[in-house]
Amino acid sequence: MTGAQTATAYQRDWLKGLRGQITEGKPYAFVNADTPHELFHFMDVPMVTNQWWSAVISAKQLAPHYFDQMEDMGFHPHLPRYSSLPLIAQLVGDFEAQPWGGLPAPSILCARSSSDEHPRIFQRWAELSGAELHLLSAPATPDPAPDWWVQARSDWEGLYGSARLDLMVAEMKPLIASLERLTGRDFDPEGFATYMARIDEQERLLDDVADLIARSDKCPVGIAEQMPNVMIPQWHRGSDWALDHVRAFKAEVEDRIGAGNVVCPDERIRMMWIGAGLWFDTSFYRAFEESHGAVFAWSMYLPFAADGYIRADHGDTLRALAARVSAMNEQLHQPPWVNEWLVKEARRWRIDVAVMLVPEHDRFSGYGSYFAREALKASDVRVVEIHSDMVDPRDWDRTTVEAQVRAVLDEVGAE
Repeated sequence: MTGAQTATAYQRDWLKGLRGQITEGKPYAFVNADTPHELFHFMDVPMVTNQWWSAVISAKQLAPHYFDQMEDMGFHPHLPRYSSLPLIAQLVGDFEAQPWGGLPAPSILCARSSSDEHPRIFQRWAELSGAELHLLSAPATPDPAPDWWVQARSDWEGLYGSARLDLMVAEMKPLIASLERLTGRDFDPEGFATYMARIDEQERLLDDVADLIARSDKCPVGIAEQMPNVMIPQWHRGSDWALDHVRAFKAEVEDRIGAGNVVCPDERIRMMWIGAGLWFDTSFYRAFEESHGAVFAWSMYLPFAADGYIRADHGDTLRALAARVSAMNEQLHQPPWVNEWLVKEARRWRIDVAVMLVPEHDRFSGYGSYFAREALKASDVRVVEIHSDMVDPRDWDRTTVEAQVRAVLDEVGAE
């Protein structure tokens, strides 16, 4: 497929262009993944996502260098690696060694308090950069419906709770005011509604792609190529480029299916990868095709584009955005939401084996994995747990992990 290369090249060129804009005085934002990116996009404030930058650093095989220094600096060893790696790289300050020359100082910061560590990580960013910090609350949902995706697209007021949505809207308004000051532009509610409709169009296209792949007898696109085709447009969601890319991605998948092109002609076992990407070793996702006909067909990024993002407007676009953001991470990591969603997706995609990344230091994503494991096992899906990390390869032993997975694949193949 050509789409993954196109998306990666676009993101690389975008960041290079961003550095040029910043040199000329344009502000940019540094934000967590579960924040209202839409406000920054709409107000034309370029944005770098913490977890995306962490993945880039890890993919360049630089994470061990920074994590070794993290402990030398006196940070405790249990910081969540995914969210802290960019901060450590910024503190070390060897920008010439970092991808694309490293990050300049941001002008504005934003994070949700969706784990104990995130507020403090971003407070350190603020201390380091002098940037204005916006921290958004993350109160629990009193009565979380296990099948949250059924209500989330339209009946989200009752699902997430009016008080929680009131709070999120109230906290977004000072952020909007800051973006107005930063850009010298007024926030246009009607224009924002049009922009949000474009995002819904993008997510529905990705929903179509997920259906195409899930229904295929043999997987036409593995997750290593799905991820850049989904994640990079999501970082730019609603833009002309993002919509054009997703349309092209859908067309390319349709063409592959029509031509009978598949990842593994001998596909016998379909797998799902649970957790963030294994950014330092994405070739792992193709390790079992030749030996076992086992294909990684599913990761969270493609199906979550629809279930996690599509929210009906109901005449209040800012509130619809609050519904999108107010439980984004929780739906991917906390029971009962994550386990029920994974079971639904495993059935939809006809999954035989789930390989679950359990990051020891990201407690928020790590501990919910146990509930997901038991729910999947109860649904007759074999589960392989890998206790490692998405960006820190220091405890990664690929030979041992491959043997662990192969043992389960052998059992499935013998049935």
